[in-house]
Amino acid sequence: MSLQRHQIERVVTMALEEDAPFGDVTSQTFVPATTTATAELVAREPGVFAGADVFGVAMTALDDTVKVTLLITDGDLFTTGQVLARVEGSARTVLQAERVALNLVQRMCGVATLTARYVEAVAGTDARVVDTRKTTPGLRALERHAVRCGGGHNHRYSLSDAVMAKDNHLAVVDDIGAAIRRARTELPHTMHLEVEIDRLGQLDEVLAAGPDTIMLDNFSLDDLVEGVRRIDGRAIVEASGGITLDTIAAVAATGVDVISVGALTHSVRALDLGLDVVVAGAR
Repeated sequence: MSLQRHQIERVVTMALEEDAPFGDVTSQTFVPATTTATAELVAREPGVFAGADVFGVAMTALDDTVKVTLLITDGDLFTTGQVLARVEGSARTVLQAERVALNLVQRMCGVATLTARYVEAVAGTDARVVDTRKTTPGLRALERHAVRCGGGHNHRYSLSDAVMAKDNHLAVVDDIGAAIRRARTELPHTMHLEVEIDRLGQLDEVLAAGPDTIMLDNFSLDDLVEGVRRIDGRAIVEASGGITLDTIAAVAATGVDVISVGALTHSVRALDLGLDVVVAGAR
């Protein structure tokens, strides 16, 4: 799912209103209305870029005469000190939009950069690195886009996109196999059905019911190998649960098809970017 402009605008509008509900009193006090500024988005550390459109919308939302020149595209690598974009326009507007634009793009670059490290760690295997629904409320579309910029893939976008029976769902049904078969009769043929299990003892019953994907949650490496062997291509095999950069290569080597990593979004560190005013003048 590509990032849509209306999704960006909704987030940016909310963030700008939060940051300056009654205007930027500092800029209005210190900066004459006729002052213009040219500012550069500069990388303080290396990474993978994500959020070109987000930066553009954030910097122009308050004044569409502000000019944004992007010098990099989503998914590109950048180095320390590299100028990523240039902004020209009203100094008051640039200063008011600065923090919102940086907050969003710094986080997106952090997600993209971390994702790229996970993807690199499974290179040479057939495993696909995917995100989860453990996203920042309100920022899911942006963070999911950043995962793709880093070379990863997206899991279901929301609770409405696919059936995914997790441990708490299974805890309230008497017969797991019967529940899966009943779901098959009620769902449209286009709806994907995934079931999570947390021990090998659940596998045979779930597999016999015919889900599209079986998630092996918090399995040991030996149990992952055994699960892949027993499923034998009859369902997509997903590994999940506490996957880290130190463990993902070994998990991928077990032969699973998908590895879901909540850390891509739920605990990522924002990259250090800065917006530096390089020219100021009067109109």
